[in-house]
Amino acid sequence: MMVGINMQKTVQIGRYKVGKGEPPFVIAEMSGNHNQSLERALLIVEEVAKAGAHALKLQTYTADTMTLNLNSDDFTIRDKNSLWDGESLYDLYDKAHTPWKWHKEIFAKANSLGLVAFSSPFDTTAVDFLEKINVPCYKIASFEMVDLPLIKYVAQTGKPIIMSTGMGSAEEIQEAIDAAKEGGCEALVLLHCVSGYPAPTEDYNLSTLQDMQARFSLPVGLSDHTISNITAITSVALGACAVEKHVTLDREGGGVDDSFSLEPIELKSLCLDLKEAWGAIGHASYIKKASEINNAKFRRSLYAVRNIDAGELITKENVKSIRPGFGLPVKDYEKIIGQKAKVNISKGTALEYKFLGE
Repeated sequence: MMVGINMQKTVQIGRYKVGKGEPPFVIAEMSGNHNQSLERALLIVEEVAKAGAHALKLQTYTADTMTLNLNSDDFTIRDKNSLWDGESLYDLYDKAHTPWKWHKEIFAKANSLGLVAFSSPFDTTAVDFLEKINVPCYKIASFEMVDLPLIKYVAQTGKPIIMSTGMGSAEEIQEAIDAAKEGGCEALVLLHCVSGYPAPTEDYNLSTLQDMQARFSLPVGLSDHTISNITAITSVALGACAVEKHVTLDREGGGVDDSFSLEPIELKSLCLDLKEAWGAIGHASYIKKASEINNAKFRRSLYAVRNIDAGELITKENVKSIRPGFGLPVKDYEKIIGQKAKVNISKGTALEYKFLGE
């Protein structure tokens, strides 16, 4: 294990701080949902900005940088539960990749709308390309978390790294962190992830977020491949500092990841709900809240429930605990039983100590 290098607890990503005490950083993943249309890609950027997300993420690869153009069993997806069953890896990546010549225009559009724009590189040539267009940070995809040379190469850019941990054991995650440190990374965010497409909610085991925070002493967020927003919103209560979701214009649009991606209205709802969830967590507090002040008067207190003459004893028949709360506190009930009234006290009078005594 690498030692002696202190990672930051809060990471600066563009104009946003990501980490403990900061609102959740919302990352919208375009993936291949542009369907090889630059116009569609730019529309996705616009919708991401309108929805209130903070960042847009691409994936930077070509079919040739990912795999070999072969149709043998090793290079063909054979899984009846997979969205891509029967496809060759090469054809899938060729269909899903974002042309590199689009990156600059997509990033420019995103930046003009206030979004932080970055990408996941899948080999060193992609890193070199992304450096030329000066991305502010890098994302390491779950499948590449075991590519330690790539992680070191990315770390050598000096840019912050966001790393998904899908399929990773605790040992593999630690090895990836060590590789990042060895490469010189000082700003690293981990994303708890389940690399299922889509992933069942019950597979997420969100308690892992807190374990990762304690185990690795790093900011930890969530890369969410579930269908709904429930997992993502819940994660904020467990300390998730960032949430990544795939986005699309239309879940029936034919994109490679459309079926488990959020449509614009769902992304907007997620952004609002994450903000509200984070605001609700706040800090430990036992003082009356502003919304409670006016209702405090409707607590119970001690009132005369019969007319009480001066000199008459206070009893359980003529004084009771009732609403509203303008009288003596109910905790003083036993203390005043048996005392004498100093003055006439009318039914419905809020009791005060000045009315009582010898």
